[in-house]
Amino acid sequence: QVQLVESGGGLVQAGGSQRLSCAASGRTFSTYPLAWVRQAPGKEREFVAFINWSGSSTAYADSVKGRFTISRDNAKNTVYLQMNSLKPEDTAVYYCAALRFKYSSSRAAGDYDFWGQGTQVTVSS
Repeated sequence: QVQLVESGGGLVQAGGSQRLSCAASGRTFSTYPLAWVRQAPGKEREFVAFINWSGSSTAYADSVKGRFTISRDNAKNTVYLQMNSLKPEDTAVYYCAALRFKYSSSRAAGDYDFWGQGTQVTVSS
């Protein structure tokens, strides 16, 4: 099992940038595929970005492609989400999530086994 703790959220103006971090506990962090998932008020959780266990493969939602970048540092047990050109519609609680099995991948939020507590990102217009 892995524990995930997000940080880096806050208020930012439209067009600005922000970087989220997710620190994980446990010696097996490098075996977990990870994702960022967000949930806006009144909406379901939405897949944002995925990175495989080694960092060699990533995937993005169409709504963030070209603006957001997911990365990981397995030596630091941390995954990041660099968000550029932020829009008001990016406002949401952002969650870090992990899949249980090393070679799995998914764009479905419901498939993820472990979750952080979330961090609020608010983009003002």
